Amino acid sequence: MADVIIAGGGPTGLMLACELRLAGVDVLVLEKLARRTGESRAGGLHARSVELLDQRGIVDRFLAEGSAQPLAHFAFMHLDIDDFPTRHPYAVAIHQSRIEQLLEDRALELGVQLRRPAEVIGLEQDETGIEVEVAVDGGTERLRADYLVGCDGGRSKVRKLAGVGFPGTPATLTALLGDVELTDPPSEIVFGQEGRRDNGFYMNFQSEYPGLRRIITVEFGKVTDRDAPVTVETLSEACVEIVGTDWGMHSPRRLDRFSDACRLVDSFRQGRVLLAGDAAHVHFPSSGQGLNLGLQDAVNLGWKLAAVVKGEAPDELLDTYHSERHLHTTHMLNNIRAQTALWPAGSEADALRRVFEDLIEFEHGNRYLGGVISQLDTHYPVGDGHPALGRRMTDLDIKSPNGRVSVYELLHGARPLLLDFSGRPDVRAAADGWTDRVDLVEAEPQDDRWAFPVIGDVPAPAAVLIRPDGHVAWATPTAAAAGSEAEGLTDALTRWFGPARARREQDAA
Repeated sequence: MADVIIAGGGPTGLMLACELRLAGVDVLVLEKLARRTGESRAGGLHARSVELLDQRGIVDRFLAEGSAQPLAHFAFMHLDIDDFPTRHPYAVAIHQSRIEQLLEDRALELGVQLRRPAEVIGLEQDETGIEVEVAVDGGTERLRADYLVGCDGGRSKVRKLAGVGFPGTPATLTALLGDVELTDPPSEIVFGQEGRRDNGFYMNFQSEYPGLRRIITVEFGKVTDRDAPVTVETLSEACVEIVGTDWGMHSPRRLDRFSDACRLVDSFRQGRVLLAGDAAHVHFPSSGQGLNLGLQDAVNLGWKLAAVVKGEAPDELLDTYHSERHLHTTHMLNNIRAQTALWPAGSEADALRRVFEDLIEFEHGNRYLGGVISQLDTHYPVGDGHPALGRRMTDLDIKSPNGRVSVYELLHGARPLLLDFSGRPDVRAAADGWTDRVDLVEAEPQDDRWAFPVIGDVPAPAAVLIRPDGHVAWATPTAAAAGSEAEGLTDALTRWFGPARARREQDAA
């Protein structure tokens, strides 16, 4: 019996499996496909996703196979994030198939169990766990775990079996995608505003398959059945309608269709069932947010689920997974819908685009939208006080008793981190009941201000508590106030990492 069963072996499911194994939780991943298709629906990692991989010490694997692209866009309007306060002010262009393979390699290194083909077809919860019926080669099996996480895509079987609502907005346009050969390929790559026409837009760039081009078309105002078959003739007709030519396309390797329908689950949690990635939210792939949202779901959920499974924190901690990710995803879906509204040609959309172009010329406009698209401004409502609360921790270089080290290096093990710059005994005393679960590092203060995207520089706190997902759970404003903030620290430790333990209990654990 595994502690946690994950349905779906895509990027979200594999990232979650890695997070759980780092915390010592037994994980079983069930993937319905017998083997990977090698196809890529997404093609990039935004800056915050790159940071998450850096926090786990595996970012170099992805940088070695991708290329850094120091740009972002909002409805194909350029955003400059070069000067954002991060070690990774760029996106990484890398095919989803390679992201999945690298995450699978990491998961297997950590001891994750992976079974394929295997699909969840039934579930039954009780007070002590969940029983899952699984379709496998040759029949069915019944498996039991403490929790089940559905990472099984936009048409999630787990979501439907759990009875979770999936409301949203209907499609207003449909896109076609094809990896095809071109008899007379154009010399230029079209990947942005230059592909916009009066009646639609198109993209034309190198496919992941050698010798093929990826063609994407959208005809404004045209909605077709999501399940209708796509043929090379269908894609050719759309290209001729929008561009005036199909460049002699033939021999398709892949054909697909998707829409701008936006949906978000009523709840990311239904008892012992949790949802993540496309199983929890779907949208048009504007500015490549989907895969990146899924990775953030996984990293937000992983440490919380591990703490509950191990009995370190109460079950209610899992409710914060819903409250944090639902709020953030609602914001992101609104942003994505705004982008698609700016695509069609016409006086209204053109006027709005000119307004946004003017706003982006201002530093604050560029910084705000750049923070959203890069997801570097992801923040959660963890409480009032220091402006860093709830935000992702910036990756500082600090001087500790063991030498210089970066904050993200200290997060490689996915454990909570308490950085104490105050030099006072109050912080250590307040954290004494959590030393089995929280790493305390005493360091020398290097700067009196810390830089964050969007909100800019803030006063450096005298001590800061960082969650395993890299977000700030607690901070005290100044070294002089560190003693008076000890009670707040104890409350934060209890809220996020469970009740204190006596020293003998910690030693026994």
